[in-house]
Amino acid sequence: MRMDNVASSQTRNQAGSQAQSQTDSQASSETRNLASSKTQNQTSSLASIQTRNQTSSLASSETRNQASSKTQNRASSKTQNRANSLTTIHDNDITTSHKDRSIEICGVRWKNPITTAAGTFAIRESGKYYDYTKLGSITTKGVAPQAWEGNPTPRIAETPSGMLNAVGLENPGVDAYIKNDLPILENQDVVVIANVAGHSEDEYIDVVKKLRGTRVDMLEINISCPNVSCGGIAFGTDAETAARLTAKIKKVADKPVIIKLSPNVTDIVSMAQAVEAAGADCISMINTLLGMRLNLKTGLPILANATGGLSGPAILPVAIRMIYQVSRAVDIPIIGMGGVSTGADAYEMLLAGAQAVAVGTAALSDPVAPIRILEELEGYL
Repeated sequence: MRMDNVASSQTRNQAGSQAQSQTDSQASSETRNLASSKTQNQTSSLASIQTRNQTSSLASSETRNQASSKTQNRASSKTQNRANSLTTIHDNDITTSHKDRSIEICGVRWKNPITTAAGTFAIRESGKYYDYTKLGSITTKGVAPQAWEGNPTPRIAETPSGMLNAVGLENPGVDAYIKNDLPILENQDVVVIANVAGHSEDEYIDVVKKLRGTRVDMLEINISCPNVSCGGIAFGTDAETAARLTAKIKKVADKPVIIKLSPNVTDIVSMAQAVEAAGADCISMINTLLGMRLNLKTGLPILANATGGLSGPAILPVAIRMIYQVSRAVDIPIIGMGGVSTGADAYEMLLAGAQAVAVGTAALSDPVAPIRILEELEGYL
């Protein structure tokens, strides 16, 4: 009986041990399966995330590439158009002894791409030194609704490679301009651009209306004037103000409107785009850069106005850079200016993206500079 009890006990223990072993084995197997399942899920989730990230990254990259491609295509198109334009200037009528360098800006035919800059050309005085009808056009001094006396003296200061001026747009007024100056040009074979100045929108509009039906072929609007209606801020330093003025002028003008841009802004491209959107037919750029010189003995500004506009060869690189940028952002023509003193300078400005070039400060020291530069430009075209 005792031996039977021992055997029975051993049998139960063996059975219990086997059962426990099977239970432990099953638990271990379940744990391994669970761990494997989790690993597979994590791996699958990670793969899914990576796939989504790769897809998102690829889509983002494609979007950036497309945007970059559009920008490059626009710039490339502009560059090709510029090359075609210069080729046209090169090749016009090359079979004749007198090459045709004519261009067309806003529907107005110029004999060549050289003009004068406002404020540096006088019909009577300049005409004594050279035949200005040989130029592509002439841009006359700015005119306002009434006579402006300009700023007190000293108005001019010499600078390295240039000059400062604070003349203040002194002029006899639009009525005197129409009466005394335009009759001289009545029978002259040259495109005439009138520069328009004002201290308020109404003043600009007044001048533009009075120039309707006159000998003037194109209007250049000098928006660097201080806007007295807005606390003296220049029209040319605020895109919204410049655009609003441009739109109002376009409504009353009967001639192509050229907006003259100031370089004294943070982003000249946005200024150009604003006036283009408002209806400007053409842009001229750049006007003078704001500067100052001091008297070494007194420590005071040399100019009575304290500050003045810097012009001359010193500003050529700034003009080239701005013209290059703007020409690739707008579709209207550009009349380039700023520091041009040689034919090489003029050609560089054409390469930058200008359709025509104005000669200004160079004519103050060399009265025949516009004609000289035109002749020098021939060597590059």
